[in-house]
Order: sequence, then C-alpha cells, then structure tokens
Amino acid sequence: MSSSQPAPSLRWVVCALLFFATTLNYLDRQVFSVLAPYLQGTIGWNELQYGYIVAAFQTAYGIGLLASGRIMDRLGTQRGYAYAVGFWSVAAMAPALAFSPFTFGAARFALGLSESGNFPAAIKTVAEWFPARERAFATGIFNSGSNVGAVLAPLVVPWIAIHYSWRWAFVITGMMGLVWLLFWGALYRKPDHSVEGDSNGTHISWTSLLRFRQTWAFATGKFLTDPVWWFYLFWLPKFLNQKYGLDLSQIGAPIIVVYLAADFGSIGGGWLSLFLIRSGWSVNASRKTAMLVCALAVLPIMLATEASLWTAVALLSLATAAHQGWSVNLFTLTSDMFPKGAVGSVVGFGGAVGAVGSALVSTAVGYVLHVTGSYVGVFILAGSMYLLALGIIHALVPRLEPARQNGY
Repeated sequence: MSSSQPAPSLRWVVCALLFFATTLNYLDRQVFSVLAPYLQGTIGWNELQYGYIVAAFQTAYGIGLLASGRIMDRLGTQRGYAYAVGFWSVAAMAPALAFSPFTFGAARFALGLSESGNFPAAIKTVAEWFPARERAFATGIFNSGSNVGAVLAPLVVPWIAIHYSWRWAFVITGMMGLVWLLFWGALYRKPDHSVEGDSNGTHISWTSLLRFRQTWAFATGKFLTDPVWWFYLFWLPKFLNQKYGLDLSQIGAPIIVVYLAADFGSIGGGWLSLFLIRSGWSVNASRKTAMLVCALAVLPIMLATEASLWTAVALLSLATAAHQGWSVNLFTLTSDMFPKGAVGSVVGFGGAVGAVGSALVSTAVGYVLHVTGSYVGVFILAGSMYLLALGIIHALVPRLEPARQNGY
C-alpha cells in the first residue's frame, strides 16, 4: 500500500464492499415500490398521493446529497460511509411503523436523506483507489449493485410480505445494512498511496465549484437523466400492474429480467470505456462515445406502451441497461475533471440537482397518470433525454479539461 499504485487485490476487495453497499442501498429503497400496488389498496392512496410520497424521498435525497458529498470530503470515506449506511439502515425500517400516506411520506423522507451518502462515498472511494483508466470499469462494477438490489427486491420482498407481513419486509431488509457495517469496519482501510494522475487532494470551495463549467456539465446530465431512472424504479411495478394486470405474486419475473439486463449495461458501459482507452482512444472520446451508444440505445423505449408484455420487458431491459452504462460514464467524468478532494462534493451537488429534477418529474408523472391514466407521453420523454443531455455536456466540456482553481 506504500507504492504509487494501489495493491490490485486490495482495491478489488474495496470495490466488492462498494458493490454490496450499493446493492443494499437499492434493495432498501425498492421495498416500497414493489409493495406499492398492494399498499395502495391496503393503506389507500391515489396516483397523485403516490407521486407526493415518491417526491418526498427524492427531495430529501437531493437535500442530503448537498451535505453528504461535502461530509465525505471532510470526514473521509472510511467514517463517512459507515455513518451513512448505519443511518439509512435504521431509516429503511421506519416504514414498518407507517399507517397513512403522510407517515409513509415522512418515513421515505428520512430514507432519502440518509441514503444520499452512498454514491458520493463510493465515487470518492473509486477515485482514491483506482487509476483513471480503470475508474469507469470499477464504477460499473459497484454500480451494478443498484440493479442487483432491484432484482433482489421482487424476489425477497413478496415472499416476506406473503409469509409474514409487509411490515417485516421493511424491517428484515433494513437490518442487512447493519451486517455490512461489520465487514466495512473489519476490511476497509484508508489508502496511504497516491493514484496516478491525481495527486491533488485539495478541497475546493462551494463558490469555486459553482464557477466551473465542468460542475454544471455533470449536474445537467444528472438533472435530465436521473428522473428517467427514478421513473423506472418507482413506477415500473405499477405500470406492469395497470397495463398487464400483474399482481404481487406475478410481478417478480419481469422486474428481475429488466434489472438483470441493467446489470450487464452497468458493467458493459464501464468496460466499453476501458476498452476504447486501451485501444488508444483519448479519455474524452472514450467516455463520450460510450455515452452516445447508450443514448441511442434508449430511444426504442418510446414504443413500450404499445407492446405486448414481454416485448415491453425487452424494451425496458434495453433502456435500463443503457441508462446504467450512461450513468457509470457520467459519474466517472467527475474524477476525470476534478481532484479527488473535490469528487464527493461534485457528485453530491450533481446528485442534488438530479434529485430536484426527479422530484419535479415524479410529481408531474403522478398528476399526468391521475388525470389521463396514460404512460405514452412519459415514455416518449424518457427516450429523448439522453441525447439532449450529451449534447449539452459536450458543449460545456468539449475536451474534459481538469477544473482549475484559478478559473475555467
């Protein structure tokens, strides 16, 4: 660990810890969406109220990201990540006490606030442990945990709810994070090396961060495309229930297929960027080409509402895989353009902007579905956001120049 490069075996152990944390992060947030069709009848809420509950989580997530990114840069990932996982594990159990739309919204607000620490901590850890050429691939691996969590949710949550109760589904899944903390405490140590090409660990002030076009390029990408992913997470079970009549016992298989495909997209998007760099492409060309491929692959999702069940599942699978490939490269732009001492803050700020966009879109989707009952317009917008985002990112940072303290 004293050499100029992290020990290969050790950095992949760290990557595995990030993967399992991200898996639990998404498992905990997906418990609610898997149970949503059942809880809607049991608790009694309409589409508009469901949109408000989803927006409560996203609003809190955005607020938390503004603080958590800065906290990770100040405390470091070893302590900061442990605090985040501990808090969200407790918050994940809180919906077991809920009994109305308002109390569910309050519990989801607490979960969103506490879960916001995951990605700033994980991206910062990758920046600390991996050289630039491997970061997108490492990010793709740990980010695939989001899809594993989304796959596990329809596997384990209905079983727990059917055999015990929906309240125990929240409790049991929330407790898994406390187990992860034992492994993090036992295995993780802060690296005492410097990763190639990133020796600057200096903190950058908020005022400086907001002056950089690099910050706004990342934030714009998050603002335009994060709402699409949140839509899949929170409305996919309801879409399958409304469009195809799938109940709690039937909905698992289509969701599992969709998020397994997203897993391949997450790892594949990182691999494509790595492959292009190893083939002699610049980091700039490699990242943006991978993002372009993903943006084009999303377009067919516009046809999902007119398709049969498994054709729709195929289109959704392609779209979620493409989103995850897009996301790992978008996240990696932060460590391409900023010193590792600022990565957590940039990821936190961009994530907060993405959460604001997601909360606005969730409220709008709830209203549209409440009034029209149609998903057509929503899927059209979902398919078009990535090309728009890539165009703006390229206009702001045509060469992925490093952000400098003295200006653009």
